Order: sequence, then C-alpha cells, then structure tokens
Amino acid sequence: EVQLVESGGGSVQPGGSLRLSCVPSAFSVSDSSMSWVRQAPGEGLEWVSSISIGGISTSYADSVKGRFTILEDNAKNTLYLQMDSLKPEDTAVYFCGRGYGSGVLTSGSWGQGTRVTVSS
Repeated sequence: EVQLVESGGGSVQPGGSLRLSCVPSAFSVSDSSMSWVRQAPGEGLEWVSSISIGGISTSYADSVKGRFTILEDNAKNTLYLQMDSLKPEDTAVYFCGRGYGSGVLTSGSWGQGTRVTVSS
C-alpha cells in the first residue's frame, strides 16, 4: 500500500526552479511534522528541510538555506518543496516523510522519491 507519493522532479539548468510535491494517504500533513531528505548518486541520505506541526516552524540544511522553501497546503493535504536557484550539487532523488530535523535520517520512513537533475 502506497503511503507517500513524491512528484514534481525533472531536469533543469543551473539557476532554474522546481516544485516538489508529497501526498500522504494515511495521515494529514497538518497533524504531523514533515521533512524532505535527498540522496545524491553514490551518497547516503541527506536531510534537507523540515516543517513543524501546523507549520509553526521550518528548518533547512545549510546547503539549501535561502534557496529552498518548505510549505504545505492543508486543503490538498500536500507537502511541497519549492526549489529555486538550483545547483548541480542539488542533483538527487528527493524523499518526503514524517518527522522533524536531521534525526529523521535514522528513523524516517520515506516514499518512492522523485528525481531531480540539475545540469547544463
């Protein structure tokens, strides 16, 4: 049974933008802290961003701070990651899941992921 579905990835040039979506089926994003993590080719999981219950707080990895924005639309029960000023080093498969902060890397459960490729 699919619990989380990520979408919105694709190929863009450096400096471009993408908006990733995450749709859970078993819970409401408004009732849970949520995170995005990513896995670059040949690398382990890297925590990217989190949003607290009710969207009260957000947090970002230093590598994406100022370029990415995490947000949620409760009416659509969808979590988003708005990615601007993309760099080649952002190339990775992006996953969403419940939880807040980098600790989710050891305890999280993720969807199937959506692939982002940034190249010229």
